[in-house]
Amino acid sequence: MKIVTSEQMRLIEQRSEEARVSTDKLMENAGLAVARSVRRELGSLVGAHAMVLVGRGNNGGDGLVVARRLRSWGCSVSVFLTGPRSEGDSKLAAVAERDIPVYTIDRNEDLTKLSELLARTDIVVDAVLGTGRSRPIEGVLREALALVREATEQRSGPGIIAVDLPSGVDGDTGAADDAALAADLTITLGRPKAGLYRFPGATLAGEVEIADIGLPDDLDGDVFVELVTRCWASEHLPKRSPSAHKGSFGKTMVVAGSSNYIGAAHLATAAAGRAGAGLVTLAIPRSLVTDVAARAPEPTYIPLPESAPGVIEAGSSELILDGLNGYSSLLVGCGLGQAPETADLVQRLLLSGAVLPPIVIDADGLNLLPKVAGQEWWKGLPRPAILTPHSGEMARLTGLSIEYIEGERVAVAIASAVKWNAVVVLKGAFTVVATPDGRATIAPFANPAMASAGTGDVLAGTIAGFLAQGLSPETAAILGVFVHGRAGEAIRRRLGDSGLLASDLLRAIPRTVRRLREPAIRHPMPGNEWR
Repeated sequence: MKIVTSEQMRLIEQRSEEARVSTDKLMENAGLAVARSVRRELGSLVGAHAMVLVGRGNNGGDGLVVARRLRSWGCSVSVFLTGPRSEGDSKLAAVAERDIPVYTIDRNEDLTKLSELLARTDIVVDAVLGTGRSRPIEGVLREALALVREATEQRSGPGIIAVDLPSGVDGDTGAADDAALAADLTITLGRPKAGLYRFPGATLAGEVEIADIGLPDDLDGDVFVELVTRCWASEHLPKRSPSAHKGSFGKTMVVAGSSNYIGAAHLATAAAGRAGAGLVTLAIPRSLVTDVAARAPEPTYIPLPESAPGVIEAGSSELILDGLNGYSSLLVGCGLGQAPETADLVQRLLLSGAVLPPIVIDADGLNLLPKVAGQEWWKGLPRPAILTPHSGEMARLTGLSIEYIEGERVAVAIASAVKWNAVVVLKGAFTVVATPDGRATIAPFANPAMASAGTGDVLAGTIAGFLAQGLSPETAAILGVFVHGRAGEAIRRRLGDSGLLASDLLRAIPRTVRRLREPAIRHPMPGNEWR
């Protein structure tokens, strides 16, 4: 599903109008979708009260449809206009016909009424400002939003559902006015908006659902950023035939580990197996084999000669290359360390022109590349390659600051993928997978529980495991990111925002894959298939 800017969404709606799907029809569909979500969140509309905050533009029109729908289903509703509507507004007239009280917030008396009704309101629908916000929130609107915010902070205060975007959040950048309302749930309309996957907008949006409002399917061909969905992941999982054997699912070799990072080698290797690779081989310093094998008896091992305890001798590259025949993916870097001999090994292995299977380069593999190959390190990389940096590693690879990278994650990932002719996985909240043809896919996960040592090693191994099963580098990277993120969300639901260990993900990965193979059980609303 495409992620759009405000301008891209405006063009899509214009094309929809030209395709004879009117703005009025889209508005009716949007209002109905939001009203259904309100009904679901309330559980029962009997005795419930909903307040709808309505702005001047189309977002406000969506809100008026919500109010009308909820009233027709038996919910008590009040509408507060935060600005004048156009003369002859049919949506406002339809609300009036149903005897829904409508208040215009332009005086202190109206703020008093707002405060009174908030005390008995169960849910507030924020339909004030959509993607068209361009000026600071000031005056009586600012006061009104402050009253709503104060009410929601009370223990028994109302929940907030935002229509398309929380009011005050920029749909492109995620920047937020300090008067912006924090939503519990945002129903984004037609296409997800870019600002919902950037901070602080992502925090203010709460949970995000995507509503199908009836836009034709073929109007966004010039949009090159997508959101990976559950439906996409389910469709792209490798097939598993009942007659298969271990050779059917590929072989992964992992070159990893040093005396200080024994666990990284284990996590990456185990993750490749949990992702479904038929055979995983770990090439590791000889002195570490016993320790890792005690935790992981399933892989096969290539004990590598050492220049010092736990440091791979540079000449070990020949052993690795000789053993690669028949392998369908290679992972290099997890916990390797940065000793001079290790740098020499990385250069011989990755930059010598040797024929390699599709490769994933992570952690110290990435850190060592600029050291051994200089500013144009990417020119000698084997292809195809998947690079999996976090923002610190990306800073070392690009020379850009971490602050700039975090502010322009999608743009930096795309530019790097094009320049390096490789798939780039820029890890972090809303991980970005960018491809050499200038496209990007964003994962819908921002999980503080995953900010734990070793989770990146698990991700690299998961991607390598999917790559071994014959998926393209792009598909393996996106699927690995999605499965890894969804497994983390499942653990977060049990443990909360802290306490997740990277090893917890290992058992969660196959469970996640199993669930993705099953039909989706719950579709809160059309188009929300990724939940």
